[in-house]
Amino acid sequence: MTPGSNDTHPNMLSLSELGEPVIAIFDIGKTNKKLFLYNRHYNIVFEKATRFAETVDEDGDPCENLEQLSLWTLDAFQSVLHNPKFTIKAINFSTYGASFVHLNKHGQPVAPLYNYLKSFPADLLRQFYKIYGGEEAFSNTTASPVLGHLNSGMQLYWLKHCKPDVFKKIQHSLHLPQYMSFLFSGKYYSDITSIGCHTNLWDFSKQQYHDWVKQEGIIEKLAPIVPSTLTVNSAIRVENYQIGVGLHDSSAALIPYMVTFKKPFVLISTGTWCISLNPFNNTALTADELKHDCLAYLSYEGRPVKASRIFAGNEHEVEVKRIGEFFSKNDGWYRSVLYDEKIIGRLKVEVKEDDVAADVVKQSQFVQRDLASFKNEIAAYHQLIADIVDQQKFSTHLVLKGTPVKKIYVDGGFSNNVIYMKLLAKAFPELEIFSATVAQATALGAALAIHNSWNDLPVAENLVEMKPYSFRSGEEELQNNNP
Repeated sequence: MTPGSNDTHPNMLSLSELGEPVIAIFDIGKTNKKLFLYNRHYNIVFEKATRFAETVDEDGDPCENLEQLSLWTLDAFQSVLHNPKFTIKAINFSTYGASFVHLNKHGQPVAPLYNYLKSFPADLLRQFYKIYGGEEAFSNTTASPVLGHLNSGMQLYWLKHCKPDVFKKIQHSLHLPQYMSFLFSGKYYSDITSIGCHTNLWDFSKQQYHDWVKQEGIIEKLAPIVPSTLTVNSAIRVENYQIGVGLHDSSAALIPYMVTFKKPFVLISTGTWCISLNPFNNTALTADELKHDCLAYLSYEGRPVKASRIFAGNEHEVEVKRIGEFFSKNDGWYRSVLYDEKIIGRLKVEVKEDDVAADVVKQSQFVQRDLASFKNEIAAYHQLIADIVDQQKFSTHLVLKGTPVKKIYVDGGFSNNVIYMKLLAKAFPELEIFSATVAQATALGAALAIHNSWNDLPVAENLVEMKPYSFRSGEEELQNNNP
């Protein structure tokens, strides 16, 4: 199947009509690539997953294998399209952000899918911020800390000045979710959740592209902005189904909560990054917040969502390995650690106040701790989680302060970690703390974004499963300590 294909196979129609109505969602992460089918009650009825080895760009830096990703996506869709158990009514996409696919006038890629961790030339970065008002003022206007290629708009600036031959070939630069949509619709669109994600492209004060985008001729490469709820029609095998324009994964993961809960809340989405998202905080970012790695997203409704983040999941992985090696434990040893209040009472408590140094958002105190000071791996692990929660408290408070939030929901790996959850409840005694379980929240959010285009049933009220936590329960619990 080619992008936007309308090939028909009438002999297959009668088979598909027998299938259960479903929406297909591609959830593309840096590591795992997944396809889900949801029925009209938003239960997962099919899933398929894969991983790819990275390739390298022309500079020898690692990057996504775009050709392999594109082929797998189309092949995976064909496999479910031909499955008589299902009738595909719609399709949508959620992917990681800060990534552009650059296409020529024929819709063919003219550059690799550059990695957002790719080093950005320091002299070019200085040049950009010198021209456009300085780091602090510019970052405040665009709600984007200075992050190099992780500010995806900077990739186009880099291409223009460092790879002009490639830049001239570009007809359309699509963020990755919109490229995935293009594979099926053949349509070129931009979506606000991708644009409003620390890209350096969006002026949050004017709610439009920043002036530099026009001055540098970047806007000519960008597709028209459409609502995140938009779908376009495609006819395959006579059947018509709706194609969404795709969403940035962090914004998509918030949608099930925004649909379910109407009272103010903060969501701590935990994984490699632990991101605190407050949809009820639309105040402008301050210089101090930007210094502490705060940013703002735009929701699928176009509203600002203040966010803060720490690299805690990655630190957990690194430090668990360090502890295991020091105490001669096998991989996965920490998964069966029991929460122990006596150990909690003996921890090295070093509470961070609001005026703590910026280093707290970069790494926790545990990185500097001597493992020889701990009796065993269990005590060390409790200390690791306590230090991460100390870091989390500071980070979450940045987006929490000054808002009427009374509840914090935690999803992802740390939501299953009893030590983390109980210490988080201790860190925020004035708030209600819940572990929240949403099966594949990112994919579900992408499905809910276009609910009205394919599903005539009301959205279920039990999309989010919750468990309340308090610091002291007098109980000993077994946990899955896997963020």
